[in-house]
Amino acid sequence: MSTPVRVMLVEDSLVVRQLLAHIVSRDPRLALVAAVDSGEEALREIHRVQPDVISMDIRLPGIDGLETTRRIMAERPTPIVVVADAIEDSSLKISMNALRAGALSVVEKPVGTGHRAYEAIADQICTQLRIMSQVPVIRRRPIGAERLARTEPGRDEARTAPIPATQAPSVLAVAASTGGPPAFAKLLGALPADFSLPVLLVQHMGAAFMEGFADWLNGVVPLTVVIAREGVRPQAGHVYVAPGDRHLTLGPGGLLTLVDEPPVGGQRPSATLLFRSVARVAGPRGLGVLLTGMGEDGAAGLLDMHVAGAATIAEHESSAVVYGMPAAAVRLKAAGSVLPLDLIAPRVLRATQPGLAP
Repeated sequence: MSTPVRVMLVEDSLVVRQLLAHIVSRDPRLALVAAVDSGEEALREIHRVQPDVISMDIRLPGIDGLETTRRIMAERPTPIVVVADAIEDSSLKISMNALRAGALSVVEKPVGTGHRAYEAIADQICTQLRIMSQVPVIRRRPIGAERLARTEPGRDEARTAPIPATQAPSVLAVAASTGGPPAFAKLLGALPADFSLPVLLVQHMGAAFMEGFADWLNGVVPLTVVIAREGVRPQAGHVYVAPGDRHLTLGPGGLLTLVDEPPVGGQRPSATLLFRSVARVAGPRGLGVLLTGMGEDGAAGLLDMHVAGAATIAEHESSAVVYGMPAAAVRLKAAGSVLPLDLIAPRVLRATQPGLAP
């Protein structure tokens, strides 16, 4: 039998801390090694108990969860799962910034054992703790530094393909999972407010957090970010985020369509369904980007775009938090270009100007 995952809980509410401890302790694949009520205590205990993963509250007295996350990622990098209240705007914004600072995912706070959603939320918490404990994390520079401390390939090492000279793209489709929020902030933050394409975006995240994610992203990038709505005609300079419980596709006539079909490969929204719809509707005038994430969602759809003549890009392993989804695209030969995150926005901008050198 494999060794249980060592979990440290950081939560200032005694009731929630005890509930989380109960949830973790009943899963034989997890082992509770510490439960603390402040960021200061977490920073003291982490070196002693050496957890494999941390459940992090955001609203802490003294040093809050965001600052605690930053310090942990600078001093002793450890996978962090943020446990947040999905209905508090301030908590959501702090949670998204914690993801930008190095936390890997965000899940809902547990509800009481008598609540009908208890089992589903408890299972989600345990699943995220187990999965994220396996993600290799890197040391982050102190507060404000966001560049990954890995060696990135130069332009001559990154694989690219020529940009079609006559097919200016009409729509940009982007997708990510684990590590997606900071990746989107960097990619879309490098595009101008008057960017010439609409952007359709899939991020794997709990449905309860999608409005907060869109609001947060809208505040950190120059483009206008909204949750996608049925029947809307996408406009240039706008980012349309898939709702957390429905697939986002580009439908007939170029209108947004929200689909209630079952999950694809365990994911709803599915990046593959988005990319496939763009391949059908836009053909060679699509532009697809697949970023960091676990699993293989998006790879098959990106291949459809590539076959349709669209420009396709996968994030390079050197910058991906989790090299799963882009790696699958590379294996399928679905990516015309494979680039570290910093080089994707310039590549996208060049693709919108046919005739320029690639």
